[in-house]
Amino acid sequence: MKLIVGLGNPGNTYAHNRHNAGFRCLNYFARLHSIRFDHSQCRAKVGLAEVSGEKLLLAKPRTFVNLSGDPVACLVRKHGIPLSDLLVIYDDLDLPLGKVRLRQSGGSGGHKGMNSIISALGSEDFPRIRVGVGRPQVEEQSMSEDAIVNYVLSDFPPQEETTIKPVIAKVSEAIDCFLSQGIEAAMSKFN
Repeated sequence: MKLIVGLGNPGNTYAHNRHNAGFRCLNYFARLHSIRFDHSQCRAKVGLAEVSGEKLLLAKPRTFVNLSGDPVACLVRKHGIPLSDLLVIYDDLDLPLGKVRLRQSGGSGGHKGMNSIISALGSEDFPRIRVGVGRPQVEEQSMSEDAIVNYVLSDFPPQEETTIKPVIAKVSEAIDCFLSQGIEAAMSKFN
C-alpha cells in the first residue's frame, strides 16, 4: 500500500490559504479518482482506494501543518508502509509561485510541517512534492517570522489563483506517475 499525504490546516477558514496547497492537491486527486475521505485514523481524514493497480491510502492530518508528524508516523506504522511508498505534498516558499518539484528524499527546507514529519519518522528518506507558493514581495530585512506566517496563512489573490489551479492538476498527474512508474520517473517528467 502507498500512503499519500497532503499537508494543510483543518477547517474552512484555511481552505484556500497558501499553506493548504497540499490539501488542495490531494482533494483534486481524490475527486479525479472518486476517492472519498470518509474515515478517520491516527488524527487524519483518510480515503482508501486502488489506483493504477496500487492499493492507496490518502490522508489529510487533522492537526495543524506544524504538527503533522504524529499522524503521518502513526499511519506509516499502522499500515506497515515503507518510507519509499510515502509521498508528502506541501507548499514551499522557496519555489516560485506555480513551480513543482519532486524529490526522493531530503531535509525540510525550513518547512515546520516537514520538520515535524521527519522528526516523527526519524528519517528524511521519503518522496515529496513541493508546490511553489513564492515569497512575499517585501524587503528581505523586514521578512520576520510573523510576516512569513501571515503570508502562508493568507489566501491566494485572484491573479495567483489563476496560476495555482493548473498546478494542482499537474500535481495530480505527478501522483499518477509516481504510482504507476515510481518517484524517479515522476521526477524526470515533472521537475
